[in-house]
Amino acid sequence: MSAFWSNWVMVLVTFNLSFALFLFLWGLRVSIPTQPDGTSGHVWAHGLLREGVRNLPLWWVLLSAALFVTAFGYLALYPGFGSYAGRLGWTSHEELATDTAANDALRDPVYKNFAAQPVEQLAKDETALRIGNRVFADNCAACHGAQGHGNTLIGAADLADADWLYGGDGDNILQSILDGRHGTMPPWGAVLHDDGVEKVAHYVLSLSGAAHDEAKAAAGKPLFAMCAACHGAGGKGNPVLGAPNLTDAIWLYGGDLAAVEKSIHDGRSGVMPAWRQRLSNGEARTAAAYVYGLSHHDGTTR
Repeated sequence: MSAFWSNWVMVLVTFNLSFALFLFLWGLRVSIPTQPDGTSGHVWAHGLLREGVRNLPLWWVLLSAALFVTAFGYLALYPGFGSYAGRLGWTSHEELATDTAANDALRDPVYKNFAAQPVEQLAKDETALRIGNRVFADNCAACHGAQGHGNTLIGAADLADADWLYGGDGDNILQSILDGRHGTMPPWGAVLHDDGVEKVAHYVLSLSGAAHDEAKAAAGKPLFAMCAACHGAGGKGNPVLGAPNLTDAIWLYGGDLAAVEKSIHDGRSGVMPAWRQRLSNGEARTAAAYVYGLSHHDGTTR
């Protein structure tokens, strides 16, 4: 903390405590003029309600005095008065380090045991799933949703179905978490123009049995040849490239005609960030086990 901000905090603390103490002491000594009946003379409801004047109750005075003593004692013992460190030398950084070390001592043996097991096996371990659920909620749910059902607005994949862009086995899921993924669908608007984009979009919809115009789909089939390099001649996709399967009813950015046309015309660029620097190997493995379990409903995972 700079000298300016330290002095500023000290001024604020001194002013607030001094003013509060002044009001407290003044309230004990102030004399309020009263009427013969012991009221202040203020009335409401046409005289039915009158403002009484009473001394502060003893319990309130003692409690307030104790709180002032506590406040001054806190400022003497703990940091809070500018850059003054406090007589006890306590810091939040040391407290965090102590708590983290204690937590690591309990957690590390558990993670060490997990490291020897495949992700698929961890998906049957209740402890691993509970930890993975928490890791997922803290780090993944913002994009993929609390239940892992994804978000078509940002292209976050649904993790609870059986469709995987880069493969759904434990190792591939773990790699996605640790190293991230970057999937790019190039824009074809400049090549196909609006008419060609529409035809290809109808053909793509026909692959999954979605509503489409048969004539436009037939015209778009030969144009789809330029897409086959990634998605395959039959549109089944390629997990090596992260090219989605176009023959099912699962869509990363939405499966209506407008969304498909936008994907073809403007392209897409989806980024799954790498979590290797944020998550430990044990945390990543439990998260992978939880994600694996979302799409493998065998009664042992949820």
